[in-house]
Amino acid sequence: MDQAEAELAAAKAETLSATEKAEVAEAELAKAGSPQADKITVGPVTIGGAIRANYILGSYPGGGSGPSRGGNGGNFALDTFRINMDLKYEQLVGKLEYRWYDGYNFLHTGWLGWDFDDGSQLQVGVNRVPFGPGPYGVSQSWFFDQHYYVGLSDDMDLGIKYITDIGNWSLDFAYYARSEWNGNGTSQDSTRYGYDAVVWDNAVAPNGDVTYGVLPNGYEERNQFNVRAIYSFEDTAVDTDLGVSLQYGQLKGRRTDDGHHWAASVHMTNSWNNWLLATQLTRYKYDIDSDNALSTDALFPMGAYDFAWPVATDAWLPAISLSYLYETNRIPWLDSVRPYVEYSSIIKEDNAFNDSQLVTLGAAWARGGWYIYTDLAFSDGNYFVGNETEDGTAEGYSNLFSPTGGVGDFGANGNDHWNYRFNINFGYYF
Repeated sequence: MDQAEAELAAAKAETLSATEKAEVAEAELAKAGSPQADKITVGPVTIGGAIRANYILGSYPGGGSGPSRGGNGGNFALDTFRINMDLKYEQLVGKLEYRWYDGYNFLHTGWLGWDFDDGSQLQVGVNRVPFGPGPYGVSQSWFFDQHYYVGLSDDMDLGIKYITDIGNWSLDFAYYARSEWNGNGTSQDSTRYGYDAVVWDNAVAPNGDVTYGVLPNGYEERNQFNVRAIYSFEDTAVDTDLGVSLQYGQLKGRRTDDGHHWAASVHMTNSWNNWLLATQLTRYKYDIDSDNALSTDALFPMGAYDFAWPVATDAWLPAISLSYLYETNRIPWLDSVRPYVEYSSIIKEDNAFNDSQLVTLGAAWARGGWYIYTDLAFSDGNYFVGNETEDGTAEGYSNLFSPTGGVGDFGANGNDHWNYRFNINFGYYF
């Protein structure tokens, strides 16, 4: 743990490739000091992985259907098994990660790159899109914040990314030809880790007519450009990183007209002693045409975790996270604990829709190779948190485009009802 902390501090102090190196060090911290001896080294390749199990208790009256990672009340099940491979041969670097969930699996990461002498780096393949203050947005929790659920945090796409530092600036430039490939699952196009525009079979016309459901339609992401710039202020009482992220891309329509999407975000992290405050404000829009009976310009399908659902196309998204890292040097069975409180909301431009809010109170506990999340989440508009309606029954998954029907989700949020979920995620990293 001490070594990982030292690596993180050193990475953030360097002027070249600080953002990417800090990300690597933070990943080591997330493994809670997992000993290097547990990993397998074959020449320049280091092999590791993780296995995670999940316990869920919350507003789940039974019935209904939804994303398989959403779970039901009182369930204890395997969450994830993953294999990681890291390549380092002189200046040639690379990463590969494959994940298995209950009933589906997919490629998470897969890229080759080059470390230049000046500290900059080039990545080619399925890599993390540079958007927001860090690899996981503002969040420290297992649930992330609402940026993740609209494809604007911890999103992996297929393309090329260049990372460099100039003075106090950390800069990322990227081009993505498309989103990552669909994995092995039961959905049309949603067996993936990051949220993307997808093609789906479960199409319903805006008037609720389900007769169109036999034909797959939706969108595929194409030709996306990203720029991120973060400035680190020096010699201040509170360490501050202030940044901006910009994104623009095309949408290739399936049985509907093509469109495009854009997002702009300002974000900041402030750290003082062991306190960390992260804030972000984003404006995004998926610009599509509603002249096709299978779509509406206010909603369109996005998918992940083997499940697709309509998302609001036009919204503001504020997010904030406050956490404290407490190193438990006097407790032999615990290395550290990080309590946190987080809030985020999808504030939709369509007045007929209800906003989608998420509040998370929790802590991350680290010991050796173990990393455990304990989260209590409250949400009015996140279908991973409960499925109970106001009358106490289970939510249905119909009337997708109706502002008065549907479920608590990232689209119309017609139910407009607060649900809760207590979640424990047990993870062992090797």
